[in-house]
Amino acid sequence: MINFEYLSKGLNGLARAHQMSAMAGHLGASLVAGYFIGEQRPDLDAEVNQGIEGDLDRVMAGESVFGAKMAKKSKLMDSELFAPFPKEKPDASLIDGIAEALEKNLAQPRESGHNVIFASIAIHALKEHPDLATPSIVDGIRKLIALFDNAHPGSGYYGKAKGRITGNKVTLPEGDDGTPHYTDVEGMVRAVLDEIIRQDPKVQTQGYGGLVHVNNHAAAITDLAQYGYPELVPVAIASHHRHLRLWRNLPNVADEFGPAPFAEFSPFTAAYWTSGKVSYDHALLTHRVKTMFGFDELAEAIEDETREKQAYDKLRYMM
Repeated sequence: MINFEYLSKGLNGLARAHQMSAMAGHLGASLVAGYFIGEQRPDLDAEVNQGIEGDLDRVMAGESVFGAKMAKKSKLMDSELFAPFPKEKPDASLIDGIAEALEKNLAQPRESGHNVIFASIAIHALKEHPDLATPSIVDGIRKLIALFDNAHPGSGYYGKAKGRITGNKVTLPEGDDGTPHYTDVEGMVRAVLDEIIRQDPKVQTQGYGGLVHVNNHAAAITDLAQYGYPELVPVAIASHHRHLRLWRNLPNVADEFGPAPFAEFSPFTAAYWTSGKVSYDHALLTHRVKTMFGFDELAEAIEDETREKQAYDKLRYMM
């Protein structure tokens, strides 16, 4: 199991992230996700739990690219995000306020789905542990989600000639571009699992958070449905579909950057963490645990053991 203190510290980090930047939400969200992996898979090898906790300790120590390194004008150090708030009486009725904040920016993809990812993981944590739903925690998370109100969908790299373009300036094909159509959770989950299964290192695309965020965005929507906000799901799914289309329509830039890197072993195995080849490149430090957590949330949302196993076998391609 993962130490419970990572959950409370993660919520503290989410609640203070707005004082740094919207993207600083990555730090607290990774701690919350890391804790819940231990609940999802209580029988993981000790080496896996130690590896996950090692990632979370690195995040708190300031190694994430999404903390003060990105928000250079921040008055907070990364480690200060996780400090406890003054003691307050919890109030589970406040949790709805996070969903209300999300509803205001849900209709369009925002920064590769981070508005949904951060709000949903906070809701998941607070619904499971309402004793942590204090006014300071909920108010801070609402302020974080509000930072996405005017955010664009993220950006993609369209080759040397065009460079990087934000998604709000991209015109998608009018006809069928091959993206599966879905309007419900089951269809969305099947579509994302199929994308995970189809991964090919010879195809290298860059943008919209990659398949990692397509996965985590969808997983977050399944949790909105599970934890009491089904009214948000249809709009969220439509937004996710556009996110998926933006990502699928990116060009293959393997000729420029080489094949997509991938891990030899699944991150749910001791072999991954003891291989000496664990990557800490760029954003993987905070995204590894969120993707492990997100994959299990996604797979749990439907009954399709064949798809789940095939996708599980390819999860290492996202590591």
